[in-house]
Amino acid sequence: MDQVSVACRRRHLSRRTEQAYRFWIRRYIHFHSLQHPRVLGPPGVVAFINHLASVGMVSASTQSQALNALLFLYRDVLEVDIGHLSGLRRIQRRHRLPVVLSVDEVATILARWRA
Repeated sequence: MDQVSVACRRRHLSRRTEQAYRFWIRRYIHFHSLQHPRVLGPPGVVAFINHLASVGMVSASTQSQALNALLFLYRDVLEVDIGHLSGLRRIQRRHRLPVVLSVDEVATILARWRA
């Protein structure tokens, strides 16, 4: 974890980014029963990110943050090229429709509010 901090500071990342990356790297290592990330490689990353998507039920942005932390770990800390991560299931961001009231619904709400 000290190497992660040094790499974050060398790249002038914010303290909050460093904390988030350390959190996700720690979760990744614990997910794989404390095995060293060098041993795990790309299949370990895919398994962890897919686990977050299916079992962890995290949001798309949380999954992206976890993936970026692991890519940072391999690329900048361990200096290992993990290449293309095949089999990675990415969560799609949900597009929400705006809630729009009809004219009658607005009139009803305003009538109740005035009363």
